Amino acid sequence: MHWLGRYRLLILASICGFWTGLIFLGHFFPATPFLSVPWSGEQSFEDLLRREGRKTPTRNDFVFLGIDQSTLELPPLTAEEIANNRAFQLMTERPFPWSREVWALLLDRLFGAGARLVIFDLMFDPPNEGDPAFHSALDRYHDKVVLGANIDMQNAYRPQEVTPNDTLVPPPQMQDDRVGFVNFWPDPIDGKIRAVTYRVTDRQLAGLPPHPSQEIYEALSARALAKIGRGEDVPNDLRGHMIRFTELDAFEPRPLYEVFDPKFWHANYADGTFFKNKIVIVGASAQVEHDVVDTPMSPTIWGPALHLQAMAAALGHEFLRPTPREVGLGLVGAAGLIAWSLVAFLRRPLLCLGALVVITSAYLGAARLFYDKSGLLLLTVPVLSALLLSGLFSLGFEYALERLEKLRTRRTLERYVSKNLVKEVLENPDSYYSSLRGARVPVTILFSDLIGFTTLVERADPEALVAQLNEYLTRMTSVVFSNGGTLDKFIGDAIMAVWGNVRSFGMAQDTKNCARAALGMRRELRQLNEQWRGEGRMGLGMGIGINQGEVIVGNIGSHERMDPTVIGDSVNLASRLEGLTRIYGVDILIGATAAELVRDEFHLRSVARVQVKGKTKPVDVFTFIGARNEDVDPELLKWLDSYEEGLEKFRARDFTEAKILFSRFLEFYPDDLLAKMYLDRALEYEQQPPDEAWDAVEVFKKK
Repeated sequence: MHWLGRYRLLILASICGFWTGLIFLGHFFPATPFLSVPWSGEQSFEDLLRREGRKTPTRNDFVFLGIDQSTLELPPLTAEEIANNRAFQLMTERPFPWSREVWALLLDRLFGAGARLVIFDLMFDPPNEGDPAFHSALDRYHDKVVLGANIDMQNAYRPQEVTPNDTLVPPPQMQDDRVGFVNFWPDPIDGKIRAVTYRVTDRQLAGLPPHPSQEIYEALSARALAKIGRGEDVPNDLRGHMIRFTELDAFEPRPLYEVFDPKFWHANYADGTFFKNKIVIVGASAQVEHDVVDTPMSPTIWGPALHLQAMAAALGHEFLRPTPREVGLGLVGAAGLIAWSLVAFLRRPLLCLGALVVITSAYLGAARLFYDKSGLLLLTVPVLSALLLSGLFSLGFEYALERLEKLRTRRTLERYVSKNLVKEVLENPDSYYSSLRGARVPVTILFSDLIGFTTLVERADPEALVAQLNEYLTRMTSVVFSNGGTLDKFIGDAIMAVWGNVRSFGMAQDTKNCARAALGMRRELRQLNEQWRGEGRMGLGMGIGINQGEVIVGNIGSHERMDPTVIGDSVNLASRLEGLTRIYGVDILIGATAAELVRDEFHLRSVARVQVKGKTKPVDVFTFIGARNEDVDPELLKWLDSYEEGLEKFRARDFTEAKILFSRFLEFYPDDLLAKMYLDRALEYEQQPPDEAWDAVEVFKKK
């Protein structure tokens, strides 16, 4: 221990260097799962900033006319309404896509109302009988309309452009200032769209190096901004730009058909005044159209709304930028150094921990401030990972150094007292000593006793017997301690353990911990018996009784010797249940109250309804099949239904049916002692029924 203190600073430096180095490696080897966690977590943190931080202001002059389900189906219209409305005639003639004359009528209506720009996030590649009318409208409003084109990336080496057909826009369509691509390229890791590419070249799409002959394609949003005279706001480069999103509900779609319906045109759009100087985008907003994209803001967003987001970000210059690589790595290194300095020289663990919390909080605040004010995504998760991992593990070393001496004392005490009792005495002495004056507490009690030990005592060598008993008790108490129990006492080869007397996790959890301990003791004894028989020694059986209830906890004894223990009827019943395990041929019996608390996590089997010595009321007792999260024979569970039903029939005095059910169960499990016992009784009572006062309760006069 002395050499640890002598090289303390060097060890602390090694700890901080180790964790900081791992963070560095994660940057250079992102494909390594463990190393890349802080860097992949950085993206999640940045998405959190996008959702919770400052948003791009909503544009009141943007309108989204959606081809929603109500537009595709149209509300009930009278024959007169259709006859007097050319758009409705075209929309009812056939399902979508309609004649493109509809779009010509839409342009006339919107621009007649004073709209500034109309954007179509739709594909117009196949010929359509309405193309001449739409072509004429596109020519009339040449400087006020933008059409969408799609770059098909299925063949990465030869991307295909899906553009408006030649009738609408003469080739080359991608060079026409009315045509822009609608593509957004998602993050390759999780498929979410965080960035907008406003310009791209044909060679760039094909993965080829730049060349003077390359063609530059403009995005739909870039074309739209150029049309309204704001082309200078579009980044003049060929890379993706992370944008700051608006609020989720900023661009909610309005049903397209309402523009053609005189009632809505008057009521919702003030006879067209609403559209004056508005920028209108037309696109899909029905689920059947599948025009949705995934962003950090929500699971999905409509494609047309994302184009409006891209335009709003460009108009407000709301772009985000990452921390430069060299600066980010420098911050990671500085974080490790700060952690080492704090722990090495402050020498006060709580103060160090507080400083780490303060630094972490301040850094998170700075990250939010940089995001809101300048759009800088300050590298956060790797930096704080280096700080906290280095700091916490260094504090852990300091704590271990300090606790080594205390651990010696604790280990000495734990050889004589239950581990959780030692912990409570050392960590909460006031509350523990106060409880020893006496208190009523709900607890769970476990009694266990060896079967066959008396025979072993008569034949075994005393030294070998003590060694075998100590081996058994060591394994059993280890199971009790590992499941949070308190070892109350040894009574020869018997064990009394309690849950909830020193520290309770709630009645249900205490009882479940006790149940796990009982099953663990069953497993440990099975392993010990295999070992002992392999060594030529005698195997042993075990009985366990479990009960839950209120007891008195206190220091019981004389002035010369006091014993912290529990007393009460619930303790006595647990002891009685342990004794009854021999009667019913099971290794574990659990009382009804405890059974109800653990039934959701353990498979139980009904055993009997008993009235033990000293009790006036009968209790139902059960045994464990196993935990529900363990491998339990499904066939046994299935046929146990027959057993349980048979027991119900038996208690209801339907002995003939009970006999059939028990017999059916024994066909598959012929050695089952409980089923045999109840079958014998059912046969007996079938021939000679018990008196009318019989209630299936077994009364035991002895302990």
